[in-house]
Amino acid sequence: MRAILDSLETHFKPGGRLERLYPLYEAADTFLYTPGSTTRGASHVRDGIDVKRMMVTVVLALLPCVAMAIYNTGYQANLAISQGAQPLATWQTAALGYLGFDSFDPSDILGCLIHGALYYFPVLIVTFAIGGNCEALFSVVRRHEINEGFLVTGMLFPLVLPPTIPLWQVALGIAFGVIVGKEIFGGTGMNVFNPALMSRAFLFFAYPVQISGNQVWIAADTTIDGSSGATWLAEAAVTGPEALAGGSVSWMQAFLGLIPGSMGETSTLACLIGAMVLIGTGIGSWRIMAAGIVGSFAMVQLLNAVGSTSNPLMNVGFEWHVVLGGWAFGLVFMATDPVSAAHTNKGRYIYGFLIGVLAILIRVINPAFPEGMMLAILFMNMFASLIDHFVIQANVKRRKARYAA
Repeated sequence: MRAILDSLETHFKPGGRLERLYPLYEAADTFLYTPGSTTRGASHVRDGIDVKRMMVTVVLALLPCVAMAIYNTGYQANLAISQGAQPLATWQTAALGYLGFDSFDPSDILGCLIHGALYYFPVLIVTFAIGGNCEALFSVVRRHEINEGFLVTGMLFPLVLPPTIPLWQVALGIAFGVIVGKEIFGGTGMNVFNPALMSRAFLFFAYPVQISGNQVWIAADTTIDGSSGATWLAEAAVTGPEALAGGSVSWMQAFLGLIPGSMGETSTLACLIGAMVLIGTGIGSWRIMAAGIVGSFAMVQLLNAVGSTSNPLMNVGFEWHVVLGGWAFGLVFMATDPVSAAHTNKGRYIYGFLIGVLAILIRVINPAFPEGMMLAILFMNMFASLIDHFVIQANVKRRKARYAA
């Protein structure tokens, strides 16, 4: 294979017939083999990891969330159908019948996995087909290598969507995130905002019914018998702690991820496993994660102390906030984005703390947004560089005072 790739390389190099398509060749070559070129000079530090391997590690950390996305999507649909809801009249239902899984039994693990996979993988395929081609097109036009950043963006985006999202909206959303959220800033490493969150925010405000309607979180027609398809965070916004502690969902169910929600965000356990992988490999910043936890805890304690009879979410405890919505997923995989997050160690503490504070503040105080992690991270993305600037200037000022002659 190495010999075949080397023989093809001459056609893609300057002067070759396929010179303009060199980014496509380079992407395939470096995906299969570690790049043979290395940096030269004493000022460079050489390491065994490159951007592609770093992104692959993030994808590996995401696999528990992917597994839960597939299983829980099918489980929630089968559970609703077993309780009287009607199967959606979609090709997924027809495919299940053809495969012999038309009993919709929530205790059938294989049936739940297949049902969920029929919703998850089409979203994933459309994401990579559209987003990957946008990335490749910009690389060919700009004549630079195809960056590996989309590998993670393409894995993150389907996980923050509901299972019944129309595929044309998936295509539109990821195109917006790649082009407007990243490429207009210069591509991977230059973007101010997290591209996956930009894609979701675009869909959230452009098509609110399909992204946040009461029935979008379960792949079954829950309108027939009136059973709810809303997320438990939305339920808590109406009835407060009573919807949680005294409801049909337990804290352990929420922790494991067996509740309605975006496909990959429901399981705090899966996010914890991913956090251990990112922290253990040194790719994810534990400072941002720890500061985010402290910030959220402090804000929840403050709101609980104030209390409210008109806003039930002000009375919800911290232990519930961390297992509902996209709090854990956002803090582990989105807030720690190495490009759009703060880069100084002190800046990471400030950045993570403010994300934790704002996430709780938005989801509790603003009744229009029962989920605040997405907006909190995007808002702090704007100030990450400013935080680093003041941290660096403070450090320079200290050193000047210390070593002044």
